[in-house]
Amino acid sequence: MSMNIDVDLKVLDKAFYEEFTLPEYKTPESAGIDIRACIEEPILTIKPNSVVLVPSGLAYHINSIGICGFLLPRSGLGHKLGIILGNSTGIIDSDYTGQLYMSVWNRNELESIEIERGDRIAQLLFMPVYRANFNVVDELNTTHRGDKGFGHTGKQ
Repeated sequence: MSMNIDVDLKVLDKAFYEEFTLPEYKTPESAGIDIRACIEEPILTIKPNSVVLVPSGLAYHINSIGICGFLLPRSGLGHKLGIILGNSTGIIDSDYTGQLYMSVWNRNELESIEIERGDRIAQLLFMPVYRANFNVVDELNTTHRGDKGFGHTGKQ
């Protein structure tokens, strides 16, 4: 079962969004909405192993302290072309009201990658937020795992 929330959306580049559709869920069970490259030129070339900040032409105001946005790469672009987000995952706090930008990294070390105007290059998910109340203690509870980390369970 999905939950719905109200999010304010401000179209910053009206001409762009007269040409392209606003973000929408592509299927009834989609978790994220695709975000387009709102660039002026027809093609943006990203050189090998370079990062470019790409505007969305949109601003969001989630306006709910219990919700945040996660900006994630689109899996097909990462797998097929080597395009991922420069910061891996972008977090949009509920009180942010500025334009949504995508830090796009061409992790390909040999070839440039081209992004066309209007390409869907990232996806936005809205997720609940849990804020921690920290309890300062002298000792942590003993668990089976304890302080073992970074591959402690092995590879297979």
